[in-house]
Amino acid sequence: MNCKQTTTAQLANDTAGDKIEDVKVSEVDRVISFLASDDLGGRDTGSEGLEKAAQFIENEFKEYGVTPYFETYRDTFEAKGVKTFNVVGFLKGTDADLAKELVIVGAHFDHIGKGEEVNGDTIANGAGSTAVILLAQQLAKLKNNKRSVLFVLFGAEEIGLLGSKHLAKVLKEKEVNLYAMVNFEMIGVPLNDKPYKAYITGFEKSNMAEKINEYVGSELVGFLPKAKQYQLFMRSDNYPFFQQFNVPCQTISTFDFTNYEYYHHVDDEASEMNFEFMAELINGCTPAITKMVNTPTKEIKLN
Repeated sequence: MNCKQTTTAQLANDTAGDKIEDVKVSEVDRVISFLASDDLGGRDTGSEGLEKAAQFIENEFKEYGVTPYFETYRDTFEAKGVKTFNVVGFLKGTDADLAKELVIVGAHFDHIGKGEEVNGDTIANGAGSTAVILLAQQLAKLKNNKRSVLFVLFGAEEIGLLGSKHLAKVLKEKEVNLYAMVNFEMIGVPLNDKPYKAYITGFEKSNMAEKINEYVGSELVGFLPKAKQYQLFMRSDNYPFFQQFNVPCQTISTFDFTNYEYYHHVDDEASEMNFEFMAELINGCTPAITKMVNTPTKEIKLN
């Protein structure tokens, strides 16, 4: 597509008459540098570091005006004998009817804790939650989402998608009207030699990629053959929601098996992330999510 990419500010003007600045690189730096700091010890399930990360996320949500979906921000469950939780924020829709429909924006905030020592370092850092936190910030500023939005940071992903499996079951039992789920996983560095900024798992399962690109006016997301080859659609937190609800639930990622050598490695440091790229991708996704939560009908559908 040769049309000009929609910016967050332009979309705000189109949908609500408000102006909003794009996410700054310094904001990406601030969030990921905290979540990926050695002080958090790799955020293993049940760890003190995971608790610190959760408190940070909850404080961010409170500051933005994103409220708890349950009695608190914590959706507690047991993972292999360890008590842990998802962090779930809620932005109620502004339209009386469309507010009954739900869009989930998610990523996992746990990691693998400590790994094999390399140069005296045993902490595997990793932080896949920055996009969700900053998208919550942006949508809360816009205050124009007709549909309701859940911003979810999943626990216990690394030990079997246990947090997303738990929450998907809880929401199914509540009989929520889930429209779509957009998950983020490993978006810290650009793709190699691709015309699009990110790929989407389960590309052929729905028209989500097509609609996202239409909404932003550029080729923001595309198809990565290796994602299908390695069945990545089934290996991230989108999958339990797809299983429970049978609606479009897909993951946006930029890990293409050639562009990052520190996957689940103690050298996975915040310094290895490309903050400028992450800011570009988040700012590209903001109008896509904003349009998704505002269309009069459910335009994103399974094929």
